[in-house]
Amino acid sequence: MSELAALPPGRPRRLVYFGTPVMAVQPLEALVAAGFDVALVVTRIDKRRGRGNEVAPSPVKIAAQRLGIAVSHSVDDALNVGADLGVVVAFGQLIRPHVLASLPMVNLHFSLLPRWRGAAPVERALLSGDAVTGVCLMQLAEGLDTGPVIDVVEVPIGPRDTADDLRQRLVDVGARQLVEALQRGLGEPQAQVGEPTHAAKLQPIEFAIDWRRPATEIDRLVRLGVAYARFRGKRLKVLATEHSELAGAPGTFVAPTVVACGDASLVLARVQPEGKPPMDALAWANGARPAIGEHFDESMTT
Repeated sequence: MSELAALPPGRPRRLVYFGTPVMAVQPLEALVAAGFDVALVVTRIDKRRGRGNEVAPSPVKIAAQRLGIAVSHSVDDALNVGADLGVVVAFGQLIRPHVLASLPMVNLHFSLLPRWRGAAPVERALLSGDAVTGVCLMQLAEGLDTGPVIDVVEVPIGPRDTADDLRQRLVDVGARQLVEALQRGLGEPQAQVGEPTHAAKLQPIEFAIDWRRPATEIDRLVRLGVAYARFRGKRLKVLATEHSELAGAPGTFVAPTVVACGDASLVLARVQPEGKPPMDALAWANGARPAIGEHFDESMTT
């Protein structure tokens, strides 16, 4: 393993920022607002999307251009701007060893490392029913989220938190944490302690509701904002649920908006039928009129 460039002993003089999605915008803005000199932003290349195949820049690129910061899509360009620290937030790419050996880097990671190393720490913490997560500022190393930790802030996970709720709270905490750590100096990072777990990127097959699972597990999936089931051959996104003690065969309606699960049942509170906007589940049920005992389609993966 290559040797890492040493972290600056005090407040860094000049930064390069690496980030891509919306959750990486607020930390960039916080650094600029705190007076840090961000010489360059490195982000993913523009993507083509939509029917018109139009080119769409990343949210971080849009923010950087609004802030008047130069943008690059090449990691190696970070070595040519006289920076003494790189800051990585949800960049989405591994940094190669020759860059890590030349430019010291810190990474803002949204979990309590070594738990949930990887691409989807917020989602995995929520799905697993964790009571607490957090934000780690760590020195970037070659391995995936394996670097020594500089600072940790714990963040509780509420029983009704959605992934969006939790993600925004973590970003709020992380932006402040990053600015404060850089202002006071990074100090000596400490090796991660504990059993690592991997936060693999979610796959579409995981979005399908399996009504045989316990109601609490299904509710966690719903709170990610991606859950769906199939009813009468069409996809029905389930956007919000509430717990119920009614019982029945898993996947059957035991009341107009209540579906039995593996142990108890869930009240459908908000849904989105295929090809339609989100709506109150009672309004959907008034139109669809599911019969008591009617079953969601058996297929769990399409």
